[in-house]
Amino acid sequence: MRVRRVTAASLLFLMLAAPAGAALAQSAGEIAIGKVTGLPLPRYVSLKTDRVNLREGPSKEHRTLWVFRRAGLPVEITAEFETWRRIRDSEGTEGWVLHSLLSGRRTGLVTPAKQGDPLVPLLERADEKAEVVARLQPGVIANVRQCTGTWCRVIIVQSGASDLSGYIRQDRLWGVYPNEKIE
Repeated sequence: MRVRRVTAASLLFLMLAAPAGAALAQSAGEIAIGKVTGLPLPRYVSLKTDRVNLREGPSKEHRTLWVFRRAGLPVEITAEFETWRRIRDSEGTEGWVLHSLLSGRRTGLVTPAKQGDPLVPLLERADEKAEVVARLQPGVIANVRQCTGTWCRVIIVQSGASDLSGYIRQDRLWGVYPNEKIE
């Protein structure tokens, strides 16, 4: 079987090189409830469009820190204020975005392997010995369909080619919590 190599699309574009603020302190395992939505905080979502302004504060009067240019990119909501959500990206950058620019669709960003091969295997089934469907570069966005707490079933959308589907170890995705189960 031929193994395909999937490259990552361009990541985010830096508009201003300003710090995004301090991280929200939360105890490990502690889950709060958002006062606006009643949903858990923190929680993962994804960017709805390919142009999302990350602002210094929760209003359009606050300056833009970054412009995300990658629809589907997973982000973590850490706070809510009216129609604004404080988010954090995979690099730890934080800021505020309008809730309408976020989607509940779960995606994951492929993270680099800890040692050895920099490519991450996408497997035919949830088993280390399964056949490799593709080898993914870090930065590839995967649509998360299901997670068991150890493995996630994902779909990789490729422009101009057929989509890839398979299984990836859950710890190789940023956008899914450790041991999280997704049905």
